[in-house]
Amino acid sequence: MKIFIASPLGFAESSKPFLAVLREKLRVLGLEPIDPWSTSTDLEKQLQAAETIPQPGERQSALHRIAMSIAERNAELLRAADGILAVLDGPDVDSGTASEIGYAFGLGDKVINGYRGDFRRAGEHDGVRVNLQVQYWIERSGGRIISSLDRLSTLSFRRMG
Repeated sequence: MKIFIASPLGFAESSKPFLAVLREKLRVLGLEPIDPWSTSTDLEKQLQAAETIPQPGERQSALHRIAMSIAERNAELLRAADGILAVLDGPDVDSGTASEIGYAFGLGDKVINGYRGDFRRAGEHDGVRVNLQVQYWIERSGGRIISSLDRLSTLSFRRMG
């Protein structure tokens, strides 16, 4: 079963090691992690090269084209996944992660689960752990939010009913 990891973990050097931990935890459970950060290294190199283009208009055009390629690849990976594990840490859920959750829900055939190890309050009130719409998509898909990786094995990525 292929599980897409929706997360902002690839943006910072400090959080990249945790992405490796998540991939390994999923593998131990017999799941195949789909990590968009590790599948886009070719496009990251193209982004770095485009940043050096001296002409502003040409640079902007190249960066836009590459950004859309990254987005399309992520959409393809989400469509190919059997389920989603979304990292919900931070003062608010990362906008890209929230977008991937909404897109996955819209596909209608994926269970979305969330991991929030961050103990800070991120929901509108005590009734929700994160943004209420994000939590709704997760729960409506048949998923739930866990706060410890030790509970990862309790999640189901198969659509219920």
